[in-house]
Amino acid sequence: MAEILNIGNIMTPDKPAGAEKEAERSLNGSRGSKDKKDLEPSLQIGKKLEVPIWHKTNLTLEETAAYSGIGINKLREITDKKDCNFVLFIGRKRLIKRRQFEEYLAQRCVI
Repeated sequence: MAEILNIGNIMTPDKPAGAEKEAERSLNGSRGSKDKKDLEPSLQIGKKLEVPIWHKTNLTLEETAAYSGIGINKLREITDKKDCNFVLFIGRKRLIKRRQFEEYLAQRCVI
């Protein structure tokens, strides 16, 4: 009959050599040799979840430049105008409201 090992709060049957370390790793949340990339995003602690640009409501200048192909300096120039309705300032941080920016581009022939 197999012996029962007490590892933390888990009772497991006796396993071959190295099984105890593997069981301890599973208790500590480690997956052994698998990379953290293989883990689901919700299981990765301390890593930001990356949302695709087309799902974001507000974009940074860098994201907007990559999304639209318009340079950062030109975006700054456009968003500095008083009548710009697609810019959102959070302190000194300048965000672009993506949907309103798309509508703005659809109405323009020249920027």
